[in-house]
Amino acid sequence: MAHLRDASARPRARRAVADRALAAAALVGVLALAGCSQSSGVTNEGSDVTGQGYVSGDGSVKTWAPDDRSDPVTVTGTDFAGDPVDTSDHQGTVVLLNTWYAGCAPCRAEAPTLVALAEEHPDDVQIIGINGVDDAGAAQAFERTFSVPYPSIADTTGAAVATLQGTVPLQAVPTTVVLDQQGRVAARVIGEAEASTLDAIVGDVLAEDA
Repeated sequence: MAHLRDASARPRARRAVADRALAAAALVGVLALAGCSQSSGVTNEGSDVTGQGYVSGDGSVKTWAPDDRSDPVTVTGTDFAGDPVDTSDHQGTVVLLNTWYAGCAPCRAEAPTLVALAEEHPDDVQIIGINGVDDAGAAQAFERTFSVPYPSIADTTGAAVATLQGTVPLQAVPTTVVLDQQGRVAARVIGEAEASTLDAIVGDVLAEDA
């Protein structure tokens, strides 16, 4: 009888293990989706952009007047081709730092906007992506799909994001941080950025230098 009880218990144990594995996989999937969809739950920071004429889109926008900006920020790393990336190499231009990863739906939605901006401003705006999730294969496939002309830092260590966090909180993926010609944080867009939002911010920061 003991042998029969042991034999009947084994299938139940295997089913219990399988059920736990499925539950864990489902939880991981939910967390991954939540991480990508944070932008849709961010409220607009109206007081930050009053009178600025910016459209918040799916995320909030915060801008800093020139006199209120922090010291210059330098973000460095290596792109997915193994080449060095350093924001200080682009002093004198406006730099957009954009966090993303290939499986993020808002990141995919805003990619054409960023590509169009890079093509419209080849000499006075430099876009640099920051990707802390993907391996080179997934990241480069994304870049090929959207014909991305700018580099992205492979940031699995979190070093690039940590550099920015000391100056401007990054509360969702995607987030776009705009550095002025001196490398100071001029604006931040949390969540998917609309073309009109980026055009307005970039236009204003470029006008400062003029």
